[in-house]
Amino acid sequence: MAKEPADVLVVMGTRPEAIKLAPVVHSLRRAGLRAPILATAQHRHLLDQMLEVFQLAPDWDLDSMRPDQQLSQLVARTLPDIERIVHESGCRVVLAQGDTTTVFAAAMAAFHSRVPFGHVEAGLRSGDLAAPFPEEGNRRLASVLARFHFAPTETARAALLAEGVADPAIYLVGNTVIDAVLAMAARPHLPWPAGLPALDPDRRLLLVTLHRRENFGEPLRCCLEALARFARAHPELVLAYPVHPNPNVVAPARAILGPVANVHLLEPLDYPEMVGLLRRAWAVVTDSGGLQEEAPALGKPVLVCREVTERPEAVAVGSVKLAGVDGTTLTTLLEQLWNEPDRYRAMAVPRFPFGDGHAGERIAEILSGWLAR
Repeated sequence: MAKEPADVLVVMGTRPEAIKLAPVVHSLRRAGLRAPILATAQHRHLLDQMLEVFQLAPDWDLDSMRPDQQLSQLVARTLPDIERIVHESGCRVVLAQGDTTTVFAAAMAAFHSRVPFGHVEAGLRSGDLAAPFPEEGNRRLASVLARFHFAPTETARAALLAEGVADPAIYLVGNTVIDAVLAMAARPHLPWPAGLPALDPDRRLLLVTLHRRENFGEPLRCCLEALARFARAHPELVLAYPVHPNPNVVAPARAILGPVANVHLLEPLDYPEMVGLLRRAWAVVTDSGGLQEEAPALGKPVLVCREVTERPEAVAVGSVKLAGVDGTTLTTLLEQLWNEPDRYRAMAVPRFPFGDGHAGERIAEILSGWLAR
């Protein structure tokens, strides 16, 4: 527990939040600010992995993960505890990142406590409240309550302005995930996942992550079946899929991809392993938001199993293509990348639509200046 009043209380609950907030926490502390961490542990094991990787530890831990819990139950459990810790910490700013239920609860707790809320990765919009769900709603609600909108791109800034956010409250800083992935990818030696055999340098590695809530059921099944067909059609391919622990993901992944010889279903990976796989990958298939940001910076083509994305910048620069969720377009795009070298090379170029790797430093500088005033 923090012993002194906090300058900035940093709230996080999931693996992506830890990855994207770690550069901010370290930058805040290097700037001399007291920045304790409140972990809701919305994702228990995955969050713990990331905190250890980035040499961080929570000052408060709500341990809120429960099997198959409803979103309303998570809000009801975490909101009063976050509000209590906002008061207990004596913080002058509450900071959270992204679009999870943890972020919404942190924004509401700060609002109830009359403490300014800072939203990292503000302004992302798909335009569809049902996709991604509940993330699109969470980030819109957080924007209504935020005092500091740390926008990753000009597109995000424009979305906030269109919704009536005052221009002086928006800060164009870049995306902190680029800070994290560039620092990790620069390490000469990254660990290799224990469940994946060493690969011949000539074999193509397809990295897959599929876990979005709105894809549970038929959409996920269609995408997995398309991947199974592609893997069987190309036995020289290696498909690596770190499987999210949610039962709605594990069961179909094992049933559909488990029997395919060149598919490796892995346990969730820590961040160095994941970046190592990404660095080695031929291409990426995902429904994740973070990989749409990270993979372009490393020059990896990304096929997104969603109908819409709140990260259109990566599509605009040519690093990402939307593959939908019926499996048909995914199959077509994979075969094009496999068989058409020119098409592949056009996508496999390092691009940086989400920032230059200094977003954490900018956020720390902005908050330091505001707190000093």
